[in-house]
Amino acid sequence: MAENSVLTVSIVTPDGQVYDDDQVTMLVVNTKEGELGILPNHVPVIAALAIDEVRVKHSQEEDVIAVNGGFVEFSENTATIVADTAENQSDIDVARAESAKKRAEATIRKAQQAHDNSELRRAQISLRRAINRINVSKH
Repeated sequence: MAENSVLTVSIVTPDGQVYDDDQVTMLVVNTKEGELGILPNHVPVIAALAIDEVRVKHSQEEDVIAVNGGFVEFSENTATIVADTAENQSDIDVARAESAKKRAEATIRKAQQAHDNSELRRAQISLRRAINRINVSKH
């Protein structure tokens, strides 16, 4: 493999491509096992992603994308993230995310009172997604 100082990063969802850049100096993702930083010429890797932010670093800038699950595959200086959903920081509707957070919190309270574990798990995931979107919007 030829030495290269940049990565190509693509983020795709079932709705289409969300992000594409071929001048990335570092990619940071949060996997189910912990944080993973990928630099040019990193060994190939496939990892399941957590509901969290993805940070795409350039020489002086950083793009932050809210990613809700999926996986990352990296080889030959190309990272492809296939996510359930993903939103660029600039595309996040904060009011909508705040509303989703409130709905999820209310659903959690109801599910706890009703001892409905499946509804509780769904609401907890919804809450994590809403909080992730809110946090990414603040970068």
